[in-house]
Parts: sequence; structure tokens; C-alpha cells
Amino acid sequence: MLKATVNNQTFDIQSDKSGIMVNSQPFNWDMVEVKDRNFHILYNNRSFNAEVLETDYQSKSFLIKINKNKYSVSVKDRFDILLDQLGMSNANATKVNDLKAPMPGLIVDIKVKVGDVVKKGDTILILEAMKMENILKAVGDGTVKAIKILPKQNVEKNQILIEFE
Repeated sequence: MLKATVNNQTFDIQSDKSGIMVNSQPFNWDMVEVKDRNFHILYNNRSFNAEVLETDYQSKSFLIKINKNKYSVSVKDRFDILLDQLGMSNANATKVNDLKAPMPGLIVDIKVKVGDVVKKGDTILILEAMKMENILKAVGDGTVKAIKILPKQNVEKNQILIEFE
């Protein structure tokens, strides 16, 4: 089970052998990737063009453009939902120790410097992976202690990029 929030409206999504259900209703669609980050969607006999504009894998949030309209999408998987139910959703987000690369890629830009105070959601750096620019944001509050990478540097998955106090 997933919960997707699209422009502040929440949807329950379930998927099994019989198909996809959105808010307990069957969701029949066809989607094809046309080119990198661009998709063609058929839904209810209508055609849609979708483009992924921004991705933030750490917070599971995306900015998607569908037929000239932009949608902010965030997703919670079953573990996020369980943490919410237990009242622990923000337990690890109050203080950050480090920022690790979620995937291998190239550092495009670093938006902070040593000594900067960051809040949850602040943009930290931009990582290019598979021809997509990914904005990495702070998952909690902290002060930048050390920057372990340089712009235009290649990094590996789980490599520590920035340390926080």
C-alpha cells in the first residue's frame, strides 16, 4: 500500500495481481516512456503527456508536469505509513548527521558551505544521475560540519557527501 499526496490531495494506492486500485476504485491506464523523464499516458480514452521535472528520492517527492500543469507529488510507502501510525514519522528528521548519495552520479552544484545552518527541506546539492538532475534536500535540521565532495566530482551510492553537527 502507498499513499500519494498530489497538490495536497491524498490518495490510497494498492497494487496486486488484479491491477491497481486508487481509493478502492480500479485504475486502468497505460503508460509508456517516450524518452528519458517523458511519458505518454492513456487514461479514460484521453491522452496525456507527462514529464518528471524534479526528483527528491530521500523525501520521496517529485514535481511532474502533465499537459502543461505542474503537480507536486509525495509518496509514502508502508514503512512511512507505519512510522506515522506509531508517531515516529519525524523522529529521525529533527537532527541530521550526514547526507549520503542515494545513487551514483555527478555533483552538479553544492548549495551550502561549512557553517551553514540548514532546516528540513532546504536544498543541499544537485546530483546528476542517468541524465536527470536530482535535488537533494535536508531531511532534518543541522549545521554543515564538512563537505566531502567537490562540484563536477563523481560519487558512488551511499558515499557521504556532507556531514552535519
